[in-house]
Amino acid sequence: MERIKTIIIDDEPDSIEQMQLLLLQYPQLQVVATFTSPVKALQEIELLDPGLIFLDIEMPQMNGFELLERLRGLHFNVVFATAYNEFALKAFRFNALDYLVKPVNPEELNEVVMKVSGQKRLHETQLQQLKQQLRLGHISKIAIPGTSQVSFVDIKDIAFAEASGNYSTLVLQDGRKMLITRKLKEIQDVLEEQHFLRIHRQYIINLNLVKSFNRNENLLTLVTGNELPVSRNQKNRLEESFGWL
Repeated sequence: MERIKTIIIDDEPDSIEQMQLLLLQYPQLQVVATFTSPVKALQEIELLDPGLIFLDIEMPQMNGFELLERLRGLHFNVVFATAYNEFALKAFRFNALDYLVKPVNPEELNEVVMKVSGQKRLHETQLQQLKQQLRLGHISKIAIPGTSQVSFVDIKDIAFAEASGNYSTLVLQDGRKMLITRKLKEIQDVLEEQHFLRIHRQYIINLNLVKSFNRNENLLTLVTGNELPVSRNQKNRLEESFGWL
């Protein structure tokens, strides 16, 4: 198995030491360099040709975003280390970016490593969208990673999400469908922060698009015409969401 060349960039030596110790349990990763100076890291990254970088965001001289923007292309994956607030963490999730909150939790690190080991690289569009959302203070789009690029969809345009095995399908108001390489549970964690609700093990719906709900048949109709079943377990949550049901 070819090991993934890994770099750690953090202005705090203690944080680097902790991350190095945690990464020892992952034979698929090979830490080839660590940097406390983002300026020094910038000089060495292209030569080292990493597949993965653990990158602190808040650093003196140059923050993590600025470092990435000064590189000639992004040919690696990135896990951001951050102590950001809840809104910023939400922005990371909506842009399909991997992050760890300091101090690093070993279980969260394990989830991230398992995920990034199968990914190719960070997309510039994800980074630019994240920065825009952090600057504006609100989120209106969700990132849909593809094999070669990342697409962005307005959240309000999503009618519902449907489970497709280990994948999910987003169905838009205009009928278009987009396949996502994420399970519905991962989509749920993101969408339910934006007035969506999981009504069934197969479906998450946009509550703003509900037209009617047949209590007797537990069948919900969207303004798009789609009729979707509501599980008994989720019926109460749906009623609570509207209050008037």
